[in-house]
Amino acid sequence: MAIWVGDHTRLLVQGITGKEGEFHAKGCRDYGTRVVAGVTPGKGGQSVDGIPVFGSVEAARRETGANAAMIFVPPPFAADAILEAADAGVELVVCITEGIPVGDMLKVRAFLRERPETRLIGPNCPGIISPGKAKIGIMPGHIHKAGSVGVISRSGTLTYEAVWQLTNLGLGQSTCIGIGGDPVNGTDFIDCLAAFAADPDTEAVVLIGEIGGSAEEEAAAWVKAHYDRPVVGFIAGRTAPPGRRMGHAGAIISGGKGTAKEKMEALAAAGIHVVESPAEMGATVARALGRG
Repeated sequence: MAIWVGDHTRLLVQGITGKEGEFHAKGCRDYGTRVVAGVTPGKGGQSVDGIPVFGSVEAARRETGANAAMIFVPPPFAADAILEAADAGVELVVCITEGIPVGDMLKVRAFLRERPETRLIGPNCPGIISPGKAKIGIMPGHIHKAGSVGVISRSGTLTYEAVWQLTNLGLGQSTCIGIGGDPVNGTDFIDCLAAFAADPDTEAVVLIGEIGGSAEEEAAAWVKAHYDRPVVGFIAGRTAPPGRRMGHAGAIISGGKGTAKEKMEALAAAGIHVVESPAEMGATVARALGRG
């Protein structure tokens, strides 16, 4: 099985007439995702490589039955694109755009609280993939293999590293989710863990965190209370000095809080298999499952 994306996914792409939107729409389609529509205001009636373009999400959803959206809209307009998709009732919205102002995302968060039927993944994320079924995002599909290990990550690059290790060890993935590293995003670690807990075919989870914030500590507490399958954890940014921003907007140590040491201790206290190096992620999953 898989979570959130699969054979049922019917994808529309907001910003499909831009260079990146077109490129990755084709990439998702080539992987096997049913890309049923594109959306660019003012360009309804056009098409991109056979994909019909609509002037609004509402029209695209009405005409094609799209149930998921991928957003490649410039940062000043991306929050409005999320709001438009949610207002049209799209069930899953994946925002790849980075650099969206925090104030804009706070408005998005408030709007989505009133629309629980819409799940947002991102922004500033690589997306989500259920190997062999569907992908929404920019991840290299060829490194993935269908299987039973879930992957949740704040870091796009480390997501690919974990997947590559798992695939080379013969350990396929059920679903891989890049939740993004911005301080205000849609889906968090606990959302993903709860979905994996409800999926009987996900046997283990890789959780990749970063310095800054408290999301990893909260996930650790949730795992300790609710999750009884193996979880392997890694925290990026161990060498970062206090106050230094490392990559993502949300990855910053402030006032001595959110350090890698604190996070690793919280994960270990919850019974999570914590690795010191990203190179150990795959092998540690194999050992936790008794296959290494």
